[in-house]
Amino acid sequence: MNEYSSFAQVYDTFMDNVPYDLWAKKLGELLREYGCASAAELGATARAADDLGKVGQIPVVADLGCGTGAMTLRLAGMGYRMIGVDLSEEMLMIAADRSPEADRPVYLHQDMRKLDLGEPVQAMVSVCDCMNYLLTEDDLIMTFRAARRNLQEGGVFLFDFHTLYYYRDVVGDSTIAESREDCAFIWENWFDPGTHLNEYDLTLFMEEEDGRFRRSAETHCQRGYTTEEMCRAAEAGGLQVMQELDGEDFGPVREDSERVLMVLVKKG
Repeated sequence: MNEYSSFAQVYDTFMDNVPYDLWAKKLGELLREYGCASAAELGATARAADDLGKVGQIPVVADLGCGTGAMTLRLAGMGYRMIGVDLSEEMLMIAADRSPEADRPVYLHQDMRKLDLGEPVQAMVSVCDCMNYLLTEDDLIMTFRAARRNLQEGGVFLFDFHTLYYYRDVVGDSTIAESREDCAFIWENWFDPGTHLNEYDLTLFMEEEDGRFRRSAETHCQRGYTTEEMCRAAEAGGLQVMQELDGEDFGPVREDSERVLMVLVKKG
């Protein structure tokens, strides 16, 4: 699951079309709906919360598969106390470097299947199809059980995933290339309809200080899931499914939904 090495260096460049602000707004709405008020809603910045004696009231939110911290920092900016978790040390280094000194999130190098935050938190999020890197239903169940162990009673887990439809009917067997001023990539994709595994070879070209371009390659593997499979695994992991939304427009899930946003809660 630790595919992000060279790609970490140019990840944000090629992800600049991801609607992080829109997603952060929706996550904030859902967190509030499930009882996780941010520092701003309590009338304080995260920094001032301690002085006001409200720090214990401000939810701690863990961002699983936080990558370079794009969502972690947005939620921190909304006033949540953040923990970023990722399996890629390279991504975590970038996240830490870009985080301001004030209210800096805690970053942990962990496998989310074996998550151990030290103490239960009020909420967890995971975006950008991190859950698709879990290649078996057993991996999913392990992750949901780990989430349950690390959530307070009534805690909420918000995550998205790319659907089987997306990998099978949208990406399929294709080649994608993109070039920027100082970097470029070639993405060669293969989808296996039998296993629902999606593998892509990523060839990167990154400009060095001397002006020459360095070539590197890495292979990524993800699995497409149906909403039914996710619900079954979540329930097997001890979490209750509360909502299933289309991950693009946040309406009802459709047969052609490419991304799904799910809301799980720890109850009982």
